[in-house]
Amino acid sequence: MTTRTDVASGPTFSWRAGWRYGLMGLPLAFVALPLYVLLPNHYAREFGLSLGGLGALLLAVRLFDAVIDPWLGRWADRLFAHSPSAVLGWGALAAALLCAGFALMFSPPLAVSGTSGQPLMLWLGLSLLLTTVAYSALSILHQAWGARLGGNEAKRSRVVAWREGFGLAGVVLASILPLVLGLPATEAILLIAAVAAWLAWRAGPTPFHRPSRPTPGDPTRSRLANSVWLPWKRPGFCALMAVFMVNGIASAVPATLILFFVQDRLQAPAAMAPVFLGTYFVCAALALPLWLHVVARLGLVRTWGLGMVLALAVFGFAAQLGAGDSLAFLAVCALSGVAMGTDLALPAALLNGQIEAHGDRGQAEGAYFGWWAFASKLNLALAAGLALPLLDALGYTPGTRDPQALNTLTWAYCLLPCALKSIALALLYTFILRKTP
Repeated sequence: MTTRTDVASGPTFSWRAGWRYGLMGLPLAFVALPLYVLLPNHYAREFGLSLGGLGALLLAVRLFDAVIDPWLGRWADRLFAHSPSAVLGWGALAAALLCAGFALMFSPPLAVSGTSGQPLMLWLGLSLLLTTVAYSALSILHQAWGARLGGNEAKRSRVVAWREGFGLAGVVLASILPLVLGLPATEAILLIAAVAAWLAWRAGPTPFHRPSRPTPGDPTRSRLANSVWLPWKRPGFCALMAVFMVNGIASAVPATLILFFVQDRLQAPAAMAPVFLGTYFVCAALALPLWLHVVARLGLVRTWGLGMVLALAVFGFAAQLGAGDSLAFLAVCALSGVAMGTDLALPAALLNGQIEAHGDRGQAEGAYFGWWAFASKLNLALAAGLALPLLDALGYTPGTRDPQALNTLTWAYCLLPCALKSIALALLYTFILRKTP
């Protein structure tokens, strides 16, 4: 008879185990798209906040959120040492706070939304902080749970692919529902999705649990006491983190600027924005099974590099686009979505492999994913906190038709990511691929 623990620890990962574990990726990504892509554009156009002020606020909140992630990871390890039930209980609380923060952020009261400047900035900052901290806690718990399921490269890829596949479904919904149903309905759907995902998570595969009752001289206790810094003692993790951060900034910059590029450089109708975003994420989801087949032939590292090369070619082509090139940009969205599939599924699978290789599985997954979340937040913070004020300083404002300002926007959206992606590819080859058998 197959038990939940057998499913988790065995060499295979069934579709039943996959959807039950992965479904939580949907509400997490459902929040992430508005949080990192729609929020700056929404507050700039709807409430008239300056790009410089928004960039500074987003940078401050995201940096604070990023700094606490490693300690959230240590907290997660302690929960796992206690029991899976403790993880699920705190996961439920984090999901509830996530839904509340999202509603407060996008539906400020009239007394605040009717103002500009400090009151609105303060409301945005506090609601954004609540949302991002809850998001971090839930995401770290969920990712560490998946890492503790273990397995070979193929299984680790499938675990991450199920999570990211549902995540892509979440971002597609998040790109469409606010425009079709409005924000109140979107907030209600997020709550329903979070409850369903938590129930599925509870019924899904459970990692093997070894209760932690160390004696004072037990090395396990010493390792857990220093688990916040443990990953940085692993050279393989340091190399992977370097590639992940540079590549992540390369992806975060266009994610922050895409709506500005669509509205001002392409001068596309407002109705095209969800079409572009939907195409991007749908193609990324459809490409995941393809990339998993490539992983079986080339391995995780070479497949990730192939995705980077495709992204370079696509954004190099996008730099040539201008007003009226909506059809060509649709192809850019489709192909860049395919390339993004490797960024979603493969780096986390490589991280799971590092945890396994260093003998840290079942003890320090939270520490690893805490730093992983730190890097992800830092990437997004740098993208918003540097790109938006820089565009503001160089003369770009939303709605402009000045050729020089639009060229600056093109440089930031297309060419800067290409430069960063090239550096990431060189790091991948030098520090990881050359050392991979």
